[in-house]
Amino acid sequence: MDTILSAHSISKYFPGVKALDGIDFNLRAGEVHILVGENGAGKSTLAKCFLGAYIPEEGEIIFQGEKVHFNCAKDALEKGIAAVYQEFTLVPYLNVAQNIFLNREYKTKLGLIDSKRMEKEACELLGTLNCDYINVKLVVKKLSVAEQQMVEIAKALSFRPKVMVFDEPTATLSEREISSLFEQIHKLKAAGIGIIYVSHRMQEFARIGDRITILRDGKKIETVGINEKTSEELVNMMVGRDISQVYQRSDNKREGTALETRNLCDRVGRVKNVSIHVKKGEIVGLAGLVGAGRTELAKLIFGIDPIASGTLLVQEEELKGKVTPIRMVRNKVGLVCEDRKRLGLALKDSIAWNIVAVSLKKFFPSLFINHKKMYDICVDYKKQLRIAAPDVYKACRFLSGGNQQKVVLAKWLSNEPDILIFDEPTRGIDVGAKMEIYALMDKLAVEGKAILMISSELPEVIGMSDRIYVMYDGQIINECRRGNGDFNAEAIGAMMLGVGGVASGK
Repeated sequence: MDTILSAHSISKYFPGVKALDGIDFNLRAGEVHILVGENGAGKSTLAKCFLGAYIPEEGEIIFQGEKVHFNCAKDALEKGIAAVYQEFTLVPYLNVAQNIFLNREYKTKLGLIDSKRMEKEACELLGTLNCDYINVKLVVKKLSVAEQQMVEIAKALSFRPKVMVFDEPTATLSEREISSLFEQIHKLKAAGIGIIYVSHRMQEFARIGDRITILRDGKKIETVGINEKTSEELVNMMVGRDISQVYQRSDNKREGTALETRNLCDRVGRVKNVSIHVKKGEIVGLAGLVGAGRTELAKLIFGIDPIASGTLLVQEEELKGKVTPIRMVRNKVGLVCEDRKRLGLALKDSIAWNIVAVSLKKFFPSLFINHKKMYDICVDYKKQLRIAAPDVYKACRFLSGGNQQKVVLAKWLSNEPDILIFDEPTRGIDVGAKMEIYALMDKLAVEGKAILMISSELPEVIGMSDRIYVMYDGQIINECRRGNGDFNAEAIGAMMLGVGGVASGK
């Protein structure tokens, strides 16, 4: 295959940081070239140099044999380099066709917007993706996440690109939706389009990739074929250290039930007669497919959604009356939610304000804020959790995904919880940050905290859990204990699909 895009000795600087340091990279027509590395390694920065969002200070970019210089994203698009980002760029109140041709609307001879032509071409673009079932007249906010993803791809294809950049495209998709996306990527490959694929999810690499380039601290470590390195070797290159013991669990005491549900049900039938318990010092995993009811169960326990029937116990005492988040916080329960940007953080506020958000009364009972005390408290958590930021007054929206997650953790730790619910604790963060979070979870368990962990990554659930409850269609269908024959990915994966296992209340 011919090289379609390449970078030679690319360097990019930000104030006080060398984000890219002499990077060499090449992309062939009709291949998927995966970019991997920890947060801050330079993956997105390199991609944005190709997309015209950043202008490198050193080096050169060659596209289709010609040296190019992009001053903005429009320049790259006009040449034939398009992007599909993790966070969609669609306008929710415009329809599909209007989004695909936004700011490039077709006009009639009278100068009016030619909606019919836009709708016809939008249908054709979606048809090439086998998505002609999407109504191009429908406003985007009414589409599912997967359908919005396909509209983003169709929008990118409308520029007739030779190169496409996918930046963490599967972060919010279910397994079924991911499979559909990968089918489309294979079609793009077959059409000769070169694809740069930025991802943390190593289980995806072999399904779509041809080559992998590993970056660390702004430098290129190596480019390898898709099957040349094991997952462990790739991770070692990414983090610069041996990770043979990713999931380290300490042998600590697990006694006394901290959290228990008995026949818990919600009002809409997504949680059905769920009975679970978590002991002090124990990490209990909750496995299941998207839609199985795991997050809905967490919301019931934390009081976000109302309990229709059943019993909830904290420290072996039944919580009678209405369960609310404020009540659960007072009972020393914390929820590290799945959507940290929308529900876990005030992104425009500082690290410091986010950390003390749920513990203001504890630190400042008179409600008079001592800023010096707040600063000292937050600096301590910043050091403990190794939050990478110049100071605690940095707004959270400027942090990487891994560091945002650490701020969420610091927020709950500042309230000294006895019970923590982790909903997808490592989604969208790099392997180095994952290891730090795993180590923190183990430390909390050693301290006697009870942890309920929801995760879609089976290796993570199996590696970190003492016991695993498997959910299917709103019910607990099995409980697996470490050391038993069913404590493995094959058996648990089958249960998640509803094959094997027993009904709740076994």
